[in-house]
Amino acid sequence: MTIVFDGLASGMLLFLISVGLSVTLGLMNFVNLAHGAFAMLGGYACVVFLSRFGLPFLLAAPLAAVVAAIAGVVLERTLYRRLYASSHLDQVLFSIGLIFMAISSAHYLFGAQQQPIFLPDFLRGQINLPGLDIGIYRLFLIAVGLSLAYGLQWMVSKTSFGAKLRAAVDNPRAARGLGINVDRIFTLTFALGSALAGLGGALGIEMLGLDPAFPVKYIVYFLIVVAVGGSGNIKGSLMASLMLGLFDVIGKYYLPQVGAFVIYAVMVVMLILKPQGLFGRMAAK
Repeated sequence: MTIVFDGLASGMLLFLISVGLSVTLGLMNFVNLAHGAFAMLGGYACVVFLSRFGLPFLLAAPLAAVVAAIAGVVLERTLYRRLYASSHLDQVLFSIGLIFMAISSAHYLFGAQQQPIFLPDFLRGQINLPGLDIGIYRLFLIAVGLSLAYGLQWMVSKTSFGAKLRAAVDNPRAARGLGINVDRIFTLTFALGSALAGLGGALGIEMLGLDPAFPVKYIVYFLIVVAVGGSGNIKGSLMASLMLGLFDVIGKYYLPQVGAFVIYAVMVVMLILKPQGLFGRMAAK
């Protein structure tokens, strides 16, 4: 039961970081492989707020998300916007270039070493139950992830902003004809995706670590979540993250000799059974 709980917590952390990619890739149809760079930016911002400014963790993590959102807005208005109508190959090459620039910048500013993080006392330790040891921080991640999943699903499917976003992606010309400010919608959406990445990066330091290679090490995991969960589907991303995190932890515990092979095997099987993802792509209505 402890292994299952750790797997669910790992999956929820995967969701927290990758859901921003589900927003930009799935809802905006932009292949942003530099998503991990925004997560890394949020992680380093959180470390700076904690170590140099002495801010509490529960304040530093949201501020890290704000930093990532601001960076997302700046890059969207200056660079990303020029590539919305370009081919996916151009988007991939551009975002890969950003990854290497981010890695070099992080290495220059912070060095190659892992960044330490000190959680507050109330997030440390475990709750010991019969047959189950619950890590308090992992329980905190699950609570935050479920709250974000509910809020994002409600925003995308139930609000006028979500409807305008889906319309702007599916038919920008018609959306503009209806009076929708497509450019502003895209800027806000990219800011949201970047903020989610930054928050996930800040919350993930304790479990994943943080070094300049972060965007390269975990980008495949983020892409797997989007592919298995369904493009732009928040509920699908949540279910895919939990399932992949669970199989990943169980596989590494019981079959350590095969390493991360299990998670790729699960991805292949799921995509064979569900080529469009668990719930498919969320379209405009």
